[in-house]
Amino acid sequence: MVGNARKSSSAFARAENPPVDFGLLRRILYVALLIVLLILLWEGLKAFAASNDYALHIGDATVDLTIFNNMQLPHLSDIVKAFAEPAQRNGPPLYLTLVENAWFTLQSAVGGFLIGGFFGFLLAVLFAHSRLMQGGCLPFVVASQTVPLIALAPMIVIWFSRAGNSALSIPVIAAYLTFFPVTIYTLRGLTSVPTTAMELMQSYAANQWEIFTKLRLPNALPQLFTALKISATASVVGAIIGELPSGFQNGLGVTILNFSRYYNQSPPRLWATIAAAGLVGILFFLVIVLIERLVVRWQREDSE
Repeated sequence: MVGNARKSSSAFARAENPPVDFGLLRRILYVALLIVLLILLWEGLKAFAASNDYALHIGDATVDLTIFNNMQLPHLSDIVKAFAEPAQRNGPPLYLTLVENAWFTLQSAVGGFLIGGFFGFLLAVLFAHSRLMQGGCLPFVVASQTVPLIALAPMIVIWFSRAGNSALSIPVIAAYLTFFPVTIYTLRGLTSVPTTAMELMQSYAANQWEIFTKLRLPNALPQLFTALKISATASVVGAIIGELPSGFQNGLGVTILNFSRYYNQSPPRLWATIAAAGLVGILFFLVIVLIERLVVRWQREDSE
């Protein structure tokens, strides 16, 4: 009882005075430092190229530096200003257009993330419980990732268009990039159960469902969330690629394609769209990180 009282009092003290997460502070500092270094490198290369008239002479050789001029690589300040300028004449500011298109892309990415995550998790469970299926089907799962997505996307769009559900083609394309890491990482977590723990469960006459829910799945959670974090950003990439041949007029993929056609007229608009696409991927990644912290923390406290 004394031990329990001490444990409860220490838990109460931790709740009253939560420890400072220095690891999180260090990560934030490192990210901020990296951003500053990238800004300095970006603007420094432009200044260096401009000071040398965009040509670097090394002996008898000349290195062309026109890639760093304002028509190829705009200033970061110009990219920031582009968000507030209209994308079209008498149109809304670019940031409003990007928010609308980013929402369309994010919906497709989340749909593909859920489809691919469910399918990948199901495959991992089947492979973990059947050596025959694992040996026979896993090589095909691996081989599927060697097919370029840009080649599959038009075919998937045509198939779903003929089936009368073209809107589903983009999430399916995103799911193609999502299911593979979920399958591989989850399978590793389900099959890397300590032998002693498995023997203990079997000594208690636990059935397959109890072994799965109480041993295999908790052991696979860290691996599963690693896969989900990879898949979160991959689903955004898949959605953007899927929008290109889809024929839809919304989405970041279509916006990138449109601005790339007029890149020489306004390079900052394309770079602003690329930044928006990266921001969507980062936000989706951070949502999965937050869910991981909640679930894994709950799992760790429950095990204690």
